[in-house]
Amino acid sequence: MHWYTYVAYFFSGAFFVNAIPHFTNGVSGHRFPTPFASPPGKGLSSPMVNVLWGTLNLVIGYLLVSRVGEFHLHHKCGVPTITAGGLLMAILLARAFGRADRGQ
Repeated sequence: MHWYTYVAYFFSGAFFVNAIPHFTNGVSGHRFPTPFASPPGKGLSSPMVNVLWGTLNLVIGYLLVSRVGEFHLHHKCGVPTITAGGLLMAILLARAFGRADRGQ
């Protein structure tokens, strides 16, 4: 695989994981921070905005996997690279929302 395929797969994992809290909060009817809130990332956006933002993240993640390189589950590096991007995003989100929950 080319180097840029690894970069695309890494970021696809990040987009997939970022979609989860936005989509689930949106379909649950809860307000949740998005880049479109005021202030960005700290204010709360409507459930509809979160559903749309979560869906866009899923689409971007899918496009990065399906259109860059040739993804196959049996490749040795594809799934671990996506997993690494997702895990890093999950850790960053946990830290960010943990601070926000404590009011810091």
